Amino acid sequence: MKKLSILILSLFVFSYLNAQPAQTDQIAKNEVSKLTFMEGYWEGTGWRYSADGQKHSFEQTEKVQFKLDGTAILVEGHGTSNGKTVHDAMAVITYDKEKQNFRFSSNLSDGKGGVFTGEIIDGKFYWYPNDFIRYIITVNNNGQWHEIGEMNRNGNWFQFFEMTLNKQ
Repeated sequence: MKKLSILILSLFVFSYLNAQPAQTDQIAKNEVSKLTFMEGYWEGTGWRYSADGQKHSFEQTEKVQFKLDGTAILVEGHGTSNGKTVHDAMAVITYDKEKQNFRFSSNLSDGKGGVFTGEIIDGKFYWYPNDFIRYIITVNNNGQWHEIGEMNRNGNWFQFFEMTLNKQ
């Protein structure tokens, strides 16, 4: 009888502990909440320079949702040109407390991707695929998603990408 009582008590304690809600990381949640301006479904157009120096236009959508009790953002981007997919990506943005910056984990349909650094400067979200390229996302005065991509050439930033999207 004593063994049965211990077993029942152990099962009760184990069940109780497992039933407790997970504690949300409040620091990460507070930092990620600074990106609420990105949330929603966005549609619009943009342009980019290709490696051959030609300027190409495209149509773009961005679907941005908060996940994991507000500690992560899921970004799904899809771009087309002349009816063909030219960009198909998914990213997750989280906050890295140790490094005190954002972690931008990106995956492309072609198998490429990576984990990049992000930060907020003057209310704009910057993310850096490497030391020479940066993307800057903001909502402009017209309430539109405005994003540019720039490349650093000898200390000067050169714009190679831009898109403007309307919230749907």
